[in-house]
Amino acid sequence: MPHLRDEAICVRHWDFSETSQTVSLFCRDHGLLRGLAKGAKRVGGRFSGGFDLFSCGQVVAIVKRENELSTLTEWALLRSWRSLRSDLAANQAAYYMVDLVQRLLGQGDPHPRLYLAMTNALDALELGDVARATLQFQWTILDETGYRPRLEMPNDTAQTLAFDPEAGGVVDVATPGSWRVRRQTLECLAQLADGAPDQNGIQTELSPDSVARANRLLAAYLRHALGTQPQTMRQLFPGI
Repeated sequence: MPHLRDEAICVRHWDFSETSQTVSLFCRDHGLLRGLAKGAKRVGGRFSGGFDLFSCGQVVAIVKRENELSTLTEWALLRSWRSLRSDLAANQAAYYMVDLVQRLLGQGDPHPRLYLAMTNALDALELGDVARATLQFQWTILDETGYRPRLEMPNDTAQTLAFDPEAGGVVDVATPGSWRVRRQTLECLAQLADGAPDQNGIQTELSPDSVARANRLLAAYLRHALGTQPQTMRQLFPGI
């Protein structure tokens, strides 16, 4: 059976026994990996004392067949983000991000650009930039999974436009299921589309109100794409 060695972020873990853990890892070059780490919680073992949510490390695994848990053989902790445990807003945003990864990616589906976007977002959360980090990540995961919204706006002076989630973005004529969206909100997203999402490149002149509205629009669009509203989304964006 093939061996895998990769950098990864722990996006879920649960106890398998008193000393072992079952974990879900988002790997940089191999996508989601679900595996069993026998003896992970033993002191002085090969797993740096066990897996913690949002921790980043170097993993070695024996990959099993589809729908089978891989066998994790090593885990060397590289870094963790302390503020995710002490700041409620950062914690809620991080939970939302890992939830989206697990819902939108299939096992073994590599997305190195999205992995970089997640590490950038966690770095930004560590610095307290929750709104911009969340907006950057939401845009990138939509782009990476084929749900990138169309943002072509009509050349007129209308300050309120129609966004149809079923049609995948801005439409010229409002439809029964479309949403009324401010042009300024769409222009905020257009900066993401024209910039470099994997370099954390949101323009500094964006107003907090524009970022907040753009975040809520993308969250509502993700809710439509998922067909459900995850609890992590409700906590981070109440009332959408």
